[in-house]
Amino acid sequence: MTTENQEYQPCDACGVSAEMGFMIKENDDIADVQIFAKGKTALELELANYLALAKQVNANFKVETTPVDETSTELTARIQFECSAEKLIFELKSRSLAK
Repeated sequence: MTTENQEYQPCDACGVSAEMGFMIKENDDIADVQIFAKGKTALELELANYLALAKQVNANFKVETTPVDETSTELTARIQFECSAEKLIFELKSRSLAK
């Protein structure tokens, strides 16, 4: 049995997903979030909004963040979901949080 890699090509019947720019790929379950604010407290408050949203999608997520201090202006979080579809749902919902 051979496995062939095929490139995804939009067509008239299914082009909607390709035009939206989202493809669900296996093992693509980590969302990267960048937050910009002044100081540790402000960064953590913004992160809390994203984590609350992630919990709505699936409470079984894992998160890793870059260390921050009182002079930090940026925080990067990597949120890992159980599947690619949950990541996609989170990314679509989190657009309302982006400023």
